[in-house]
Amino acid sequence: MHIRDEQFDMFEAVGQLLHYRAGELIYMQQDSADILYLIRKGRVRVYLSTESGEEVTLEIVEKGRIFGESSFVQDACRPTTVSAVTDTELVACRLSELGPALCGSWELTSALLQMMSDTCDYLSRLVKRAYLYDRRERLAAFLLEQTAVDNPDKGIVDGALPYTHEDLALVVGLSRVTVTRVLGEFQRQGWVECGYRKIRVRDREGLRQALGRFGKSAS
Repeated sequence: MHIRDEQFDMFEAVGQLLHYRAGELIYMQQDSADILYLIRKGRVRVYLSTESGEEVTLEIVEKGRIFGESSFVQDACRPTTVSAVTDTELVACRLSELGPALCGSWELTSALLQMMSDTCDYLSRLVKRAYLYDRRERLAAFLLEQTAVDNPDKGIVDGALPYTHEDLALVVGLSRVTVTRVLGEFQRQGWVECGYRKIRVRDREGLRQALGRFGKSAS
């Protein structure tokens, strides 16, 4: 679910247009949560940072999606850090100003609620991968899920993810060495093809074999 282009005006009428360059921080964990963001162009990374400096990527979010949902909770703090993956345009809205637009459009309100529900579903799948899957299953499940449908706004076209091995490691919670080893195994099987900053799924049925007992429920 995404906010459609023709609905952007509702956000732009009450919000502020912001520009971020690739790699630039948008907000950090523990910052005050009082603004909701709509991605007008580009992609952002949502991640957790540990006290030791490690980072765990939760999701890459693209055009038409919102983030910063913690602003719906009064006096909340940000539970995650968000940075721009590419050059990005955002519309930043305070809920007090966006409220009238939501009250006047059930379609827009429904879209926001659906996106928050989708986020909950996504996080549930992430927890499942982290606690129930081994390293091969984690990687296979993520590749199948992300390439099920082309998403040009997310850089996913023709079954190819615009990820490095390091990017994948951050998302699936494995070391880069482990990701490289497993991808090498998948490539020898003919299931994936690895290139420069790109991993293409060649055989979805093959990847489902790597899922073992979870294969029947894979995308």
